[in-house]
Amino acid sequence: MEDEVDRLVAAWRRERPDLDVEPLEVLSRVSRLARHLDRARRLAFSEHQLEPWEFDVLTSLRRAGAPYQLSPGQLLTQTLVTSGTMTNRIDRLTKKGLVERLPDPSDRRGVLVRLTPEGRDRADEALAGLLAQERAILAQLSGAQRGELASLLRRLTAPFDNIPG
Repeated sequence: MEDEVDRLVAAWRRERPDLDVEPLEVLSRVSRLARHLDRARRLAFSEHQLEPWEFDVLTSLRRAGAPYQLSPGQLLTQTLVTSGTMTNRIDRLTKKGLVERLPDPSDRRGVLVRLTPEGRDRADEALAGLLAQERAILAQLSGAQRGELASLLRRLTAPFDNIPG
């Protein structure tokens, strides 16, 4: 079965036989898959009236476990956005009734961001929708193939995920 990347690689091999275009065979497919995954994520989230960034914040709080709260600094670490961006996101989610701000009992100047029951329900429903989309994308692979692919991708991404700072 031929795909768009096969055609792209063949064209580059014809036009630039002096270059080793083998990396394109893997990384162009990863890039194309990322775009398909982004579309699937947006569809799954929109069915639950959530934007991708809202899902990221809500699921960070959900994964924290009961009572589903984190400091804004912890949310920054998990979502990789700036302090100003996070403040804006918390404000918007608070207005929607999906999170609430509480005083931090261990720091009288600090706050904690807690998931509301509605926020928890929306996060759970959106996650279920996302997993259904992702299962469909992976349906052509056996369990062993999915495991092998996960292992290979982990090998590629781990160095990026473990860079200090």
